[in-house]
Amino acid sequence: MLDRAKRLQPKLVMYRRHIHANPELGFQEFKTSQYVSDQLTALGVEHQRGVAKTGIVAVLGNGNGPTIGLRADMDALPLTENNDTSYKSQTPGVMHACGHDAHTAILLGVAELLAKEEINGTIKLLFQPSEEGGADDRSGGKLMVEEGALDDVEMVWGLHVGSGETSGIVAVADGPVTAAADSFVGSVMGVGGHGAFPHRSLDPIWLASQVLPAIYGIIPRRVDPTKKAVITVGTIHAGTANNIIPMKVDMTGTIRSFEEDVRAQLHAGLEQAFSIAKAMGGDYVLEHPYGYPATVNDKDAVRHIRSAAEDLLGKDHVVEAHPMMAGEDFAYMARKSRGGFIALGAAIGDKPRPHHHPDFDIDESVLHIGAAVMAETVRRYLGK
Repeated sequence: MLDRAKRLQPKLVMYRRHIHANPELGFQEFKTSQYVSDQLTALGVEHQRGVAKTGIVAVLGNGNGPTIGLRADMDALPLTENNDTSYKSQTPGVMHACGHDAHTAILLGVAELLAKEEINGTIKLLFQPSEEGGADDRSGGKLMVEEGALDDVEMVWGLHVGSGETSGIVAVADGPVTAAADSFVGSVMGVGGHGAFPHRSLDPIWLASQVLPAIYGIIPRRVDPTKKAVITVGTIHAGTANNIIPMKVDMTGTIRSFEEDVRAQLHAGLEQAFSIAKAMGGDYVLEHPYGYPATVNDKDAVRHIRSAAEDLLGKDHVVEAHPMMAGEDFAYMARKSRGGFIALGAAIGDKPRPHHHPDFDIDESVLHIGAAVMAETVRRYLGK
């Protein structure tokens, strides 16, 4: 399988570069979806378009056995690319800065590797829109689940390239691998007035200065220290002039955790922290919606993909993954069906090319590795 995938490498690079040069935001992947559909049609692979608005579900196999899934996300980010390459983004202000172009290219490679195989069962190739959506109602993965794309899927696998990880290394682990990614938007309200007469007002900046330590005290003083969690205040905005006490202070931030009880504790703690403003005579409003849940890998799903990767690449190229505080909406699929999510190292040299950054890029030589590992995993599983 690895040798066959190597022969596809030039085509996988072509796929990735075309998609990279023509990025589209979540639920706007019309051209990307058409491009994927064209490649699947050329391979003779049956598929359905318009799933979860702009997604595609392709089907391989004879149906005489279990149904399993492979997932790739297709959307880009609202960034302007810094790289000067032949395949740089041609869409102003939009860029593939997380590797979804590579994921889509890899899954197209899987389609070609398996298109002519005798498969006892069904393989669903899930080309998903809008992974970067953020809130629940903007998640392509959640919408695919809601529309029933995984109703008959007993196991599903996905991968993510890592621009900061050693090229060609596969990282995999049981249990939680990405965090629940929630957010909050809040305001601390006081009474505005002249900066020279603070006693005639109720300074919301002073109130917020009491709220902030309480927010940052939730994790070290309220959460079990053996648990992993993050609360970050990302923005604070207040005031219009140096001699005016404003009416309110606005804050936004992110909340990350792996376990549902800790997640609930963080949300409750945030309410308590903001309520300090009320106790001191002010007021507050706070919204903290739940976003993507944690991605929790199934033990059996991991065992199958780890075995395939070790046999193809050698055990020295398969390492234990460490849980990341990043969010990932593959979590919805892994909750619906037993899921296995892996990382594929794709670092280029020594220059940092972080995800969600204008300098992001990957080592394209790993594309065939991803295609081989995914294709071999499902082929073995359906041949068990």
